[in-house]
Amino acid sequence: MERLVTSNLRLGIIAGGQLGKMLIQEASKWNIITYVLDSDEHCPARSIASHFVQGSHLDYDSVYAFGKLVDVLTFEIESVNIDALRQLKSEGCRIVPDPEVLAMIQDKGQQKQFYQHNGIPTSPFILVEEAEAILRGLASGTITVPFVQKLRRGGYDGRGVAVVSDNTDLNKLLPGPSVVEQKVNIEKEISVIAARNQKGEVKCYPVAEMIFDPAANLVDKLVCPSDITAAQSEKAMTIAAEIIELLNMEGLLAVEFFIDSRGEVLVNEMAPRPHNSGHHTIESMITSQFEQHLRAILNLPLGSVKMKLPSVMINVLGAEGHEGPVMYQGLTESMAIEGVKIHLYGKQLTKPYRKMGHVTVLSASLACAMKRAEQVKELIKVTSWKRDS
Repeated sequence: MERLVTSNLRLGIIAGGQLGKMLIQEASKWNIITYVLDSDEHCPARSIASHFVQGSHLDYDSVYAFGKLVDVLTFEIESVNIDALRQLKSEGCRIVPDPEVLAMIQDKGQQKQFYQHNGIPTSPFILVEEAEAILRGLASGTITVPFVQKLRRGGYDGRGVAVVSDNTDLNKLLPGPSVVEQKVNIEKEISVIAARNQKGEVKCYPVAEMIFDPAANLVDKLVCPSDITAAQSEKAMTIAAEIIELLNMEGLLAVEFFIDSRGEVLVNEMAPRPHNSGHHTIESMITSQFEQHLRAILNLPLGSVKMKLPSVMINVLGAEGHEGPVMYQGLTESMAIEGVKIHLYGKQLTKPYRKMGHVTVLSASLACAMKRAEQVKELIKVTSWKRDS
């Protein structure tokens, strides 16, 4: 990628949400020319992209035409038109990660089959074509409660998932092809972000522990280093490195795991891009996940994944009962707390549980970082001038 040093590399990013914005913030340090494709003219990345193209990431013509504008094409979202990416690749466009990796990960059924085929530990599952098949499975005994139904396509941030703890939850079943997983007795949820370049160099960030908000089904806090055993940490990092190697993938791969009540480490799912569980790396690691993604897709040497300081990250979510023009409270008071780093994504409209930003709290003591993160969580509120009726 010698064009990088001449500062005329054209990097295309499909979708312009907060991940795209933070990727551009890193790319700007190397004076890379950035292009963003998004259907929302007010998307977070537009304000800092070199060029903005309005169009849908799901539309063949929009994605194809966008790919023709750039030297390297990447994405910040899984739901991209694969046929357009395949055509662009056949015509010589460099797309990283590869469209075939994305195609597999888009389908949670194929993901689970990949883990099963390669002996990667994951929860037992079956694939069904419709909700009625689940009811038939329950009647025949091939499916037992409790279980989790995940739509094979389109689900994210808790959408497209039905948790059936007992028969009274059967009204939650979702229509469409699905993965039905045996419900794991979860002790902890963790994440490992792995990176790999074209040379085959692989690096994994230290394990981060994800603490979820049960109402939003989103990450409430992200803690690094995680409170797990050295053996569990080593196993998770080894599995993440194994997966990115098996995929022969270039770029960043976020692998989410469950640790069950027996202490077993099980893969939940993965994402081939920068990830919410890696936002703390911007301040807490020598190389942020966004810089690492650029290094990986441009086949540059991967950066150090050493930790500078322990950290706790909290997502800043839209408050319940508020939808409309965004209004923030508590930012000034939070900035007065030592070690607090605030990131606002620039979304103009808030709605309940929408990711509006994140805050990373750094300290030499993880306990201190956690205490300060709790303070920030109480202080910062995302409301609107217009209350949701």
